Amino acid sequence: MAVVQGDRSTLESGLRNGLRQLSLSLDDVKVNALLDYLALVGKWTQVYNLTAVRDPQDMLTHHLLDCLALVPALQRHLDTADAQQQGLDVLDVGAGAGLPGVVIAICFPQLRVSCVDTVAKKAAFVQQVAVTLRLPNLKGVHARVEKLTQRYDLVTSRAFASLADFTQWSRGCLAETGVWLAMKGKHPDQELAQLASDIDVFHVEQIDVPGLDADRCLLWMRLRS
Repeated sequence: MAVVQGDRSTLESGLRNGLRQLSLSLDDVKVNALLDYLALVGKWTQVYNLTAVRDPQDMLTHHLLDCLALVPALQRHLDTADAQQQGLDVLDVGAGAGLPGVVIAICFPQLRVSCVDTVAKKAAFVQQVAVTLRLPNLKGVHARVEKLTQRYDLVTSRAFASLADFTQWSRGCLAETGVWLAMKGKHPDQELAQLASDIDVFHVEQIDVPGLDADRCLLWMRLRS
């Protein structure tokens, strides 16, 4: 697929530099898939307004590298003793243009990733990404998360809603031993105080996004046993 949004060589250089800063080693197939995905976001945004960020370089930093910053943390989770099995089911809630779900699907082809959104055109876009980039482990779902019946091992979101709403709306989708992974900006003290009493926030970590001077953190949560 040819990239028409921005200069590909410049974007590739920025992406590879960001990957080095994140200590991520991705092969050329995955790097090209990420660049092709960025081009699709830019192309569709011209018509469907998938994202307010339209400059390709800003999209690289604010979207792609922002989501790639969670990959090392997710890899560590998958490497733990209780997450050794392959083919875990992942749900990206309020996925929009597929962030971070598409990035996860590209970086972890062993995971089955569903991106759910209440906006039909956004779910259709993710489905188009899956077809165009030949990602059989990715699918777009047009639905309200509360209506889903499948259970997922990992439920994630990026700037989707408050932690209380995110966990309340998606708790019916969480597998018995599943975890939530929420991407946030500043440490959300007020949101944490509003969580239901049966939710255990078992890990919080700050992440640095290459080229982005902003606070970012990941929150790992699960239901208390």
